[in-house]
Amino acid sequence: MNTFFHSTRPGTSKTIGKETLELPILYFRDDLFLLFYTADFNKVKALMPSDKLHPVRLPKGRALVGVGAFNYIATSIGPYGEVGMIIPTVHAASPPLKTLPALMEARYPGFGMLVLHLPVTTMPARDAGRALWGYTKFVADMDFKNTPEYMECRLSEKNDHILTLRVEKKGFVLWDNKPLITYSVKDSNLIRTIIPQKSSFRLALAPEGSSLELGDHPAARTIADLDFARKPLISRYYIERSGILPEGSVIEEGVRPLDGYLGEDRIGRHTVSYLE
Repeated sequence: MNTFFHSTRPGTSKTIGKETLELPILYFRDDLFLLFYTADFNKVKALMPSDKLHPVRLPKGRALVGVGAFNYIATSIGPYGEVGMIIPTVHAASPPLKTLPALMEARYPGFGMLVLHLPVTTMPARDAGRALWGYTKFVADMDFKNTPEYMECRLSEKNDHILTLRVEKKGFVLWDNKPLITYSVKDSNLIRTIIPQKSSFRLALAPEGSSLELGDHPAARTIADLDFARKPLISRYYIERSGILPEGSVIEEGVRPLDGYLGEDRIGRHTVSYLE
C-alpha cells in the first residue's frame, strides 16, 4: 500500500444488511470524467435542502450543475460503476459575496458538491451509500467506453435510458491533491464528507466534442428541468485518480429531505470496452 493510503488500515468494520465493509473505503484506481453546465440559478437554489447551502452563482442568473461518471477499477470493495449528478455549492450562514467558477478549486470555505443522484451498479454500494452517508443512490446499468480520444458512459435502468455522457480527452493538465467534499442528507441531517484524493486531470473550457444526452428517466428530468444549457462550460477528464472515502459528519440538523430516486432491488450491469 503506497503512502497515500498510509494509516487507513486497520479500519472500522460496518455491517449493512448482510454485507460487512471496512471504512474508509479505498479507491486505488478509477476512471473519472465529467462535464459542468450552466442552469437557472433560482431553479437550482430551490433544490437545496438547507437555506445555508448556496449554489455557485454565475452572471445572468445562472448556476452550475455537473454530471460525472466513475469507473471504479480497483477498490477495497471491488469494481463497480457510479454516476454523480451534482451541484457545486457553498455552505455558509449567508451567501458569499462572490461565488465565481474559481470556487470549483475548493479553496473557498464551505465549498462542496451537493449530490442530487448517485446511481451505482451494485446493491451493496447502493445500500452502504444510503445507510452511511445518505447518498441518493439507486441501482442502474452502465456501459463505459474508453478510447484514445474520449471517455463515454451510457447510463440506463433496464431499457430506460437515463443519460449518455461523453468527454473528450482534451485540455491542459493539472495536478489535484485537494479533497473532494460532498453534501448529502441523512435522517434530516446535512452530512459533509471530506474525501482525500490524489489525481491529475485535463481541464477544458467550452469543450468541443464533449456532450450530455438526457433521457426521460425521473433522475434525468431532475436536471433537465433546470433550464440546462445546450453546451458544456467545463470538462474534466482524469488521467489518474485515487481516493479515500471516510464517514461523513453532521454539520446541520433539521434540514429538508433529499431522498432522490429509489429504484428497485436488482443487479446492475457494468461493462467497459476499450477501443483503438
